[in-house]
Amino acid sequence: MTDAADTAARTLLALLSERGETLAVAESLTGGQVLSTLVAVPGASAVLRGGVVAYATALKQSVLGVDAELLALHGAVHPDVARQMADGVRVLAGADVGIATTGVAGPEPQDGRAVGTVFIGISAGSVVHVEALCLRGSRGEIRTESTRRALESALAVVADESSRR
Repeated sequence: MTDAADTAARTLLALLSERGETLAVAESLTGGQVLSTLVAVPGASAVLRGGVVAYATALKQSVLGVDAELLALHGAVHPDVARQMADGVRVLAGADVGIATTGVAGPEPQDGRAVGTVFIGISAGSVVHVEALCLRGSRGEIRTESTRRALESALAVVADESSRR
């Protein structure tokens, strides 16, 4: 993983630890990379509750509670799916913060979405933030960049919540 992703993971976990809060992750296109990056940080178990790799669309609905009608109408690569995945994993794991990734790493488009289309959802308290990305590169590069951006986005949301307290 990149140094930037590692730094974001360390900083995010430290900030949540200071606040006594917990974190959970729901991943699709990143296939566990976000969770793996977090787990690589010593002491992550004090904050990290767990994660779900919901690669199949049906698991997004059955495990994470993503709305079936939303999935039928728009497919799994949609900003509202990222939002619901982040909320769903937060509730499922009993965590304070949820991170979710959904998108198309390639090699082919999916659900009418181009390769490189990615949505990151962050659920933290009353704040649910979704970031839309249009990435370029190989399948591996898209997955790696999505992981970095998910961790940095979560850190930004959590830090912003801290500043409001």
